[in-house]
Amino acid sequence: MNIALWIVAGLLALLFLFAGANKVLIPYDTLSRAPLSEWVSHVGPGLVKVIGVFEILGALGLILPAVTGIAPVLVPVAALGLATVMAGAALLHVRLRDPKHLTLNLVYLALALFVAIGALATGHPA
Repeated sequence: MNIALWIVAGLLALLFLFAGANKVLIPYDTLSRAPLSEWVSHVGPGLVKVIGVFEILGALGLILPAVTGIAPVLVPVAALGLATVMAGAALLHVRLRDPKHLTLNLVYLALALFVAIGALATGHPA
């Protein structure tokens, strides 16, 4: 179980680090015209940046506390935070009637919950 948690946490960390960096570093106008980012035009630029920052912090929180041994309780907290972000994304895609992205958001939500619950159940951060 511990190996599965590390693999899923690592993959989620990479995914959210990349996604968050894109939201933070790419200008809003450019991001809103990107092929898979139609949702951006339905929220404000400030919210997009905040989501990006949360995703970066969540990605770091999935890995760094477990690797360093400093505050490892933050791993499930970070996973729950990312699950919350994905729940919000899923609600947005329901509203936009976008089942493809809704499904993807629900998969990421489930994986984040897997890490959170697994880390709490095993007593290991990841």
